[in-house]
Amino acid sequence: MAVHAQVQALLERVAKSTLPPYHKVSPFVARRIYRDTRAVLAPRAPEIALVRLHAFENYSLREYRPSKEEKLPALVYFHGGGWTIGDLDTHDTLCRQLAAGARCAVYSVDYRLAPEHAFPAAVDDCFAAVKWVANQHPAVAVGGDSAGGNLAAVVSLLARDAGAPRIAFQLLIYPATDQRCTTPSHARNGEGFLLTRQAIEYFRRNYLPQERDWSDWRASPLLAKSHAGLPPARVITAGYDPLLDEGRAYADKLKAAGVAVEYREYADMVHGFVLFGGVVDAANAAVADCCAALRGAFEKVAA
Repeated sequence: MAVHAQVQALLERVAKSTLPPYHKVSPFVARRIYRDTRAVLAPRAPEIALVRLHAFENYSLREYRPSKEEKLPALVYFHGGGWTIGDLDTHDTLCRQLAAGARCAVYSVDYRLAPEHAFPAAVDDCFAAVKWVANQHPAVAVGGDSAGGNLAAVVSLLARDAGAPRIAFQLLIYPATDQRCTTPSHARNGEGFLLTRQAIEYFRRNYLPQERDWSDWRASPLLAKSHAGLPPARVITAGYDPLLDEGRAYADKLKAAGVAVEYREYADMVHGFVLFGGVVDAANAAVADCCAALRGAFEKVAA
């Protein structure tokens, strides 16, 4: 299947941009480029009843509530950006969409970023955030896109091994699951589709400066010894994404371990597309799909 026409128009727009690629600038500048370019692609942010900040020593949380009064289940969301870029603002619209559409509280985690805080700082922050949120809500799911999908998968493994907190669901949007980056989709889709091979290497170098850590399951959850006993999952991938194969492989690994998994590949999309709802219709459809999956997961817990 060819790249969707709306995505092709976006790719042509990006090709004409005078902005440098992420791997040619400092993380400080890369974060600004990512923040500004995501904002112009986002759909209109839905109104939400309550937004507030919670701050801790190493991380903070932005809480979104579709209702001030209800006792709601919660989604703890980890933003993407190669563990180097991205923040609460780059994913603000998406978190509002998820809170409104899934009728749940959403906590977006502002975890420490690399290279200032390399692996496993982000893992530690995200697990701490989930434990805190779990004490406030009757049911908790985890989710994230790209690097955030990686962190959601890793936190689910940590919670299983620790015996707590109980996680009801994993929402994994084009997750990075194998830091070795050797699958065919890395070669096939590594140039010309927004997320490039050079950008991936740049992010990995920032987050995992020690090559020995590439095979640590807390960095590469696909390599965990067992995937049995993990929460049900929804795994979304994009056909023109370097991470396509490892996302599909993770869904297969979960299914083989007896985990309930729903897998959906958006064959004509690229990495990052879920944030592009202002210019790509499939992004909004994918978010609606995520909301439906979350609602279904929370309903099962409540039954």
